Amino acid sequence: MRVVCVYRDNQDYTRTVDEWLENFHHQTGREIEIMDPDKNPGFCEAYDIVEYPTVIAIGHDASARAVWRGKDSLPLINDVLFYMI
Repeated sequence: MRVVCVYRDNQDYTRTVDEWLENFHHQTGREIEIMDPDKNPGFCEAYDIVEYPTVIAIGHDASARAVWRGKDSLPLINDVLFYMI
């Protein structure tokens, strides 16, 4: 499965997301794909991503399996790791 974190740099939430991503890597040894919505509008449109940051788990069939939207709802590390196994 693929897990993508979609967010813009230089926003009020950027530091929070960067720290969450760093903490995720530190605890799991895994990396989450990072995507800028301005550089990938087709991806955002396909998955109806209009709020940032968004963390999305995508299955092998390209369907969204889980979505966490907004700076106040960053997922728990174990919740995301579940979709990466």
